Amino acid sequence: MKISVIIPVYNAEKYVTQAVESALQFSEVFEVILVEDKSPDNALQVCQNLAEKHERVQLYQHPDKGNHGAGPTRNLGIEKSSGDFIAFLDADDYFLPNRFDAEKELFKNPDVEGVYGALGVHYYSEKAKEQYYSLFGDRLTTVYKRHIPQEVFPGQIYMLGSFGLFSIDALTIRRDSLMKKMNPLFKSSLRLHQDTEFLFRLSYYLDLYPGILDKAIAVRGVHEDNRITLVDSKKINPATTRVLLWKEVNDWASGESTMPENIKKHIKRMHRSFEIGCAPLPKKWGMILKYLFIDYPSIRSGIYNINFRRNLF
Repeated sequence: MKISVIIPVYNAEKYVTQAVESALQFSEVFEVILVEDKSPDNALQVCQNLAEKHERVQLYQHPDKGNHGAGPTRNLGIEKSSGDFIAFLDADDYFLPNRFDAEKELFKNPDVEGVYGALGVHYYSEKAKEQYYSLFGDRLTTVYKRHIPQEVFPGQIYMLGSFGLFSIDALTIRRDSLMKKMNPLFKSSLRLHQDTEFLFRLSYYLDLYPGILDKAIAVRGVHEDNRITLVDSKKINPATTRVLLWKEVNDWASGESTMPENIKKHIKRMHRSFEIGCAPLPKKWGMILKYLFIDYPSIRSGIYNINFRRNLF
């Protein structure tokens, strides 16, 4: 295997060295691609040092040296990659020694286009644990059961809570399949949830197989400067970002001629549910009355959505 590990770097001078070294432990890792996204800290200098020290580490920036967000930054890394397989790693996370154990066997089958595994969690400080333990706990982020590839996309769309999730950090993709079937790759229109939207489309177009689900193969590093800090501090409204996410998913699904109509309708209702939940109170009730008459199932699906209920009540 020749694996390209893509690491977008933003505000991660304290953590990126650990991320890089966790990837370099594997002989299968052909290259580590750092894409620095105009960090406000000293991350660029740290990345330059890593590229000078390690032959397998390459460093890039956007042509304008600007900040473009995680999606376009990952896209640039994919463009620059030359391995047969793509793996992603956030700069404040790290791989565990079993990261590619399942992949080495599963990718011997040419029908396997992607493999996903379980993600663990590590708190870099007691303050971070105090802030985010209720969100992450000590749980694995994983799909809870082993599913055939055809079940992965509808499982995420219909049964997000009971189906489980897989993470970018625990995903490995066959590069040829990614480039042939995914256009666009990560969407630049989403600053948050761009990985969720990407994974929805990826699981629709590619045959993804479960790898190691009962133990972590990578670790999410939680600290006070995570992107989720902005959501937690109310600088970013989580409901608003989910409206944008489901709008993107709905726009994509509505133009996908091969997608079953029942799934398209469900996606449309999810979008409307978040749209109503995020609206100001007078507009919220107006939208509810409107949809009660023209699209009652949108309201019904909203009632079963916890974020919709929180925003409504």
